[in-house]
Amino acid sequence: MNPSVQISHAAAEERAEFYKKTYMHVALAILAFMLVESLLLKYIPEELIMKMLGGRFIWLGILGLFWLGSVVSEKWTLSQDRNVQYAGLSFYVILESIIFLPLIYIASRYAGIEIIQQAGLITVALFAGLTAVVFMTNTDFSFLRTAIVVGGFIALGLIVVGAIFGFNLGLWFSVGMVVLASATILYQTSKLKDTYSTDQYVGASLLLFSSIMLLFWYVLRILMSRRS
Repeated sequence: MNPSVQISHAAAEERAEFYKKTYMHVALAILAFMLVESLLLKYIPEELIMKMLGGRFIWLGILGLFWLGSVVSEKWTLSQDRNVQYAGLSFYVILESIIFLPLIYIASRYAGIEIIQQAGLITVALFAGLTAVVFMTNTDFSFLRTAIVVGGFIALGLIVVGAIFGFNLGLWFSVGMVVLASATILYQTSKLKDTYSTDQYVGASLLLFSSIMLLFWYVLRILMSRRS
């Protein structure tokens, strides 16, 4: 495979191989997330997890580090060095695991492991359906970019304000974030065909993985709100 070929200009075999490697890496990232999350739940003291839940400014600090780490990870995954690409994806999986730790802890303790499994199945089904829409209709979803960027900044602002003043953003915010995450998956899947070259499957998998995790977060929150 010629590593410099852009997907839109690649042969059918090269495109198929790129998609295969991209989605294989997404699956491996999800499995790695599950493994790291289980280890964190096993070895991180409950008191520390509760501090993450209760401390507003600690949580804002974690979010800030997560944003910085995600930027660094994305740059690493698009490096020409394959080892650096994998380091970026691995680093991002660890960051996601840390961010998810309080939510998974609360969900498993007060709602049961079944609700996490349900959220995972719903997330996978939504992701598969959205991916099928892009590939079966061959629609260009690049027009969603502006709405995603604006929606992302609004959501980030609401999250920061909510963390500072300690109020719950509620069910409808979670529903809106599911819509935003779904739009992002449509956009990023469509972008695969036009932006990446055949050797950038690690970077492509990181972007898809990040959107899947965002979708999973708010699907789980919606299910938990129905149990409360």
